Amino acid sequence: MQEVSVVIPNFNGMVYLEGVLSSLERQTNKNFVTIVVDNGSSDGSCEYIQKHFPEVKLIRFPENFGFCKAVNEGIRASGTEFVLLLNNDIEATPDFVEEMTAAIKRHKKAFSCQAKMIQFHDRQKLDDAGNYYCALGWAYARGKGREICRYDREEKIFAACGGAAIYRREIFREIGCFDEEHFAYLEDTDVGYRARIYGYENWYAPRAVVYHVGSGTSGSRYNQFKTRYSSRNNVYLIYKNMPVGQILLNLPFLLAGFAVKILFFIRKGLGREYIAGIKNGFQISRKERKVSFCLAHLGNYAKIQLDLWINMVRRITG
Repeated sequence: MQEVSVVIPNFNGMVYLEGVLSSLERQTNKNFVTIVVDNGSSDGSCEYIQKHFPEVKLIRFPENFGFCKAVNEGIRASGTEFVLLLNNDIEATPDFVEEMTAAIKRHKKAFSCQAKMIQFHDRQKLDDAGNYYCALGWAYARGKGREICRYDREEKIFAACGGAAIYRREIFREIGCFDEEHFAYLEDTDVGYRARIYGYENWYAPRAVVYHVGSGTSGSRYNQFKTRYSSRNNVYLIYKNMPVGQILLNLPFLLAGFAVKILFFIRKGLGREYIAGIKNGFQISRKERKVSFCLAHLGNYAKIQLDLWINMVRRITG
């Protein structure tokens, strides 16, 4: 019986599918099933998969419902102990699934483990060595653009990047799946944050390696869609996961962080989109969506807060 389901969300990514699916065919560990959840692609993606990779389980949506709904559908369709999420613009090394599975088994309290993500077009540079979040309200990819040899140690991270991460399926039942209100962006930080509130861990597993093109669906690093949804979801993430007291504690840092970001995106010509996203973030931040505060989790909140401060220093000092 298979123990891992590899879930790949796809939207008009046919140009990348041969790379990611062929790399999965070459895996040393064959004990997994591949599920592609297609978000209403119009580029022939589904037909390509059915013709060239008929063994892949294909779930088709009639339209683009976003990353979160797609991966949640894949999680629900899986019947395995572990779920491994993979972006469509990734190529995995042959021992990737084997190393990811071994890593999460090593850490009994782990909710997730993330692979070492290397830039596809510059394979001496990192793309992501763990998602981090800080008291300024900034999410960032650890090690982005740096030499790959600098991040070879297996260690705890704030959250795993959902582009190449393995999760314990049973923990989703306890903490909830990816929040579909996010649609896309920061959803992996949100679910990793939520897992930490419940006392679980997230780990970086550098022996599992993938090559990532980046922005394979959105098309570029900075654009109107990504800018608006990132600021929107950031406000929502803060409201949802931080108790009121923690928000007040971090408020000076958060105000400074958002102010810097507004100026940054104004210079990029995207200031209006960033501010509109902030406004929209407040609109979707409703009481019923907030993670309920539990006194038993107080120690976990304290650990998270310490990390928020440490990660702020890391980010500022580079």
